[in-house]
Amino acid sequence: MINQSKAQLLRIFLGENDKIGPVSLYEKIVVKAKENNLAGATVYKGIMGFGKSSKIHTSKVLRLSEDLPLVIEIVDSEEKIQKFLPILDELLEKSNSGGLVTLEQATIIKHFTGNN
Repeated sequence: MINQSKAQLLRIFLGENDKIGPVSLYEKIVVKAKENNLAGATVYKGIMGFGKSSKIHTSKVLRLSEDLPLVIEIVDSEEKIQKFLPILDELLEKSNSGGLVTLEQATIIKHFTGNN
């Protein structure tokens, strides 16, 4: 059986070195997402990218970067994502490094088989 529902995809673009105190910003965001009972969060590490500063970050051997781009994706209901946005905003402000946040409409497709 397939069950579909409307949702939002929250995508957060950060740098690997972004921190709040000694803790990585991406870790803080994932922990807060868990504490707020969001469905899940995934952190992706980029191998190359640039942002507002136009500085290219890459994992190439000759241009080692310790600040590779990261993307965090969180998908949940619009209501839960909207409640999480002020928490995310507070974390980004505490980090003093900013980031880019996007929202998209999504459809969650759950596949139920057997005992699921």
